[in-house]
Amino acid sequence: MPISAARTNSRALTATAVVAAIHVALLAAIVTLRHEPAQPALESHVMTARLLPPAPLSAPVAMQSIAPPPPKPAPPVRSKPKVQPQPTPTPTPRPTPTPLPQAAAPSPTPVAAPDPAPPAPAAPATPPAAAAPAIGRQTMEISAPKNVSYLDCNIARPDYPALSKRRGETGTAYVKFVVGLTGKLEDIELKKSSGFSRLDDAALAAVHASACKPYLENGQPIRAAYTQPYDFNLND
Repeated sequence: MPISAARTNSRALTATAVVAAIHVALLAAIVTLRHEPAQPALESHVMTARLLPPAPLSAPVAMQSIAPPPPKPAPPVRSKPKVQPQPTPTPTPRPTPTPLPQAAAPSPTPVAAPDPAPPAPAAPATPPAAAAPAIGRQTMEISAPKNVSYLDCNIARPDYPALSKRRGETGTAYVKFVVGLTGKLEDIELKKSSGFSRLDDAALAAVHASACKPYLENGQPIRAAYTQPYDFNLND
């Protein structure tokens, strides 16, 4: 082999080896940079603080008020029609009545009276009718009975109740009655009680069973009132 050719091959190998070494170095640097991150450089900054006087409070910002919507106009008020005073009617004067013409006064000349008519023939006289006999009317409604102390009567004797005898009931019952115009007994009532109702009932029953004649005064019957006592005692 010639020497020039051998030199050329050695140079090529050397160049190839150098290029390979460079590539290996680059790869190693890349791998190292990946595993070791670069730390950023810290920069120190110095801050200087300065106290400032407090700023004056600014006036509060006026809040913008929202203007309310304008009020709706009120409906027009209808005014009542004015009532015009009516004029007071003037009373119409009534016409004064015209006086009627008065008749002339009669003349004082006497007027002859007409001849009187002839008298009618007198009717035959009739005998006067007999006066109707007076009918006696009871005056019970218009005249009060007269209290008398005596009457012409047939007074019945009362029956003494057996139960009153057994119980020993005694006493005096006063019964008032009126004798009418015909002698009929009227208005029979108990004026004073004996104290026992059985004795009072027996006295009233005795008066109802009695009879009287009319009481006469000046020959005329009048209504007369009388009080009859009834004495109930066990000795009878």
